Amino acid sequence: MIQGKILRDAIISASNCLGQKKQSVDELNIFPVPDGDTGTNMSMTISAAARELSRLEDPTVSEAADTASSALLRGARGNSGVILSLLFRGFSKGLKGKTEANGSDLAAALGMGVEAAYKAVMKPTEGTILTVAREAAEKGSAAALADPSVKTVWSVICEEAEASLKRTPELLPVLKKAGVVDAGGQGLCIIFRAMEDVFNGGAVVEGESSAQSASQRKGVSAAGSFETDITFTYCTEFIVARDKGNTLDPLLLRAHLESIGDCVVVVDDDEIIKVHVHTNDPGNALSEGIKYGQFETVKVENMRIQHQNAGWVESEEANEPQPLPRAEPENAYGFVAVAAGEGLKTLFTDLGCSQVVSGGQTMNPSTDDILNAIQATPAKEVFVLPNNKNIILAAEQAVPLADRKVHVLQTRTIPQGVAAMLSFEESDPVETNLVNMMKAADNVSTGSVTFAARDSDYDNHSIKEGEILALENGKLLFSDTDIHHATVKLAKSMINARRISGKEVAFITIMYGDGVTEEDAEAVRAAISAKTGDNVDITLVNGGQPVYYYFISIE
Repeated sequence: MIQGKILRDAIISASNCLGQKKQSVDELNIFPVPDGDTGTNMSMTISAAARELSRLEDPTVSEAADTASSALLRGARGNSGVILSLLFRGFSKGLKGKTEANGSDLAAALGMGVEAAYKAVMKPTEGTILTVAREAAEKGSAAALADPSVKTVWSVICEEAEASLKRTPELLPVLKKAGVVDAGGQGLCIIFRAMEDVFNGGAVVEGESSAQSASQRKGVSAAGSFETDITFTYCTEFIVARDKGNTLDPLLLRAHLESIGDCVVVVDDDEIIKVHVHTNDPGNALSEGIKYGQFETVKVENMRIQHQNAGWVESEEANEPQPLPRAEPENAYGFVAVAAGEGLKTLFTDLGCSQVVSGGQTMNPSTDDILNAIQATPAKEVFVLPNNKNIILAAEQAVPLADRKVHVLQTRTIPQGVAAMLSFEESDPVETNLVNMMKAADNVSTGSVTFAARDSDYDNHSIKEGEILALENGKLLFSDTDIHHATVKLAKSMINARRISGKEVAFITIMYGDGVTEEDAEAVRAAISAKTGDNVDITLVNGGQPVYYYFISIE
């Protein structure tokens, strides 16, 4: 049997271990385009759980699992991070109410997590982290019938996970051709093995030292941004496990907190209420919170003292953005978009988005980042445009956590998000808008020009690091050595493809990124215009996006 503190330490150790090995997991990504790499996303996701768990002194197994599940859910980044969070949500459900757990309990809990993960993915792909988790859980459950000890069952789970990982190239030809295993599955195996070491009495793997961490972060505390103008002294955070049968509405808790402080964030689901507030009377806030259930975690910090102590050692949380103030749902509809680059953020704001979450390729925002933006949107119904295929799942996890109705559109590119926003009609019903917005998004051809982040032999293309890559709707068309030539060639190919398929070419939008001069962008527009004629309207936008030299939208 394991106790809560052992499960706590196992997950913390797994987080630290993956943090040390995330680069090797990142390197398994076979697509040469720079992206939000798997190892980094999984590490950032599980580190959110480690931070919350480190505050628990002597939890039960149930309390440790609940805390990890909640933090993982809100900290989930990228598809791999969301799937990891769903696997640990199974631990929360399977270990509910238990003070300690045996191997049979752990295998059953992992099985619940696998079921949740498969349900969350619209088209589950075998040969990925899903397969590794499923086969490991199945073998673990079978082993528990003969010997339910943690040592036996978790050893089987680890061994089967690694065996399943080795089989992933047989299920996904693209992995076999590249000579690698699935990156997400590799990350999961690292987590499982690190947990096993602690389950068997091993020491917790140490994380990055404070000195190393400080050298990699700016020397500014979270409280420092307030300068000396601090109205409310205490930053108060707590998580309440909701009592069964408690019918008190968390909206009442939010209203009370807003009467005694500011920067109020209250996020709730069926099991927990997570609270953040700045107040001069933290005891008052806690007294109100206890009416809803039992405290899982409580943290109170004096922001004035933090501000005065210029040399204090900061945690990773100090670098995290402060929560946006919650907005009352005054309007019927509101919009949240994900984009990187000041020009693109301004574009979406001008189109009507109340909040633009900073993120995209290489910078996948967490579920909590998206939830925070939703809560700060003054609308009863909020439309979310992820604008990246690796952000859609994280956005969908925010839906049940929000205190207002949320619709996540499956926009996979910036041009799709822009087209969807332009097609919204306030007078139409929500269902009609959802259909029309996605029709508009699907009608857009998206071109993108970037660089190869690694050497790769991908989809019959031999790619060298640093080469210019041209993609249409996410598919690699060709590589080049010149940005201008690649962009014009890509636009020409996209125009021809649309015309051959019978689709009209009436509007072309060229969004140029950070590092591309206006002169260079104008030269690209002139070259494309020469190939299209005067009957096509070409617009140039300074998007300022990182990573991508150009986005091309053709409608």
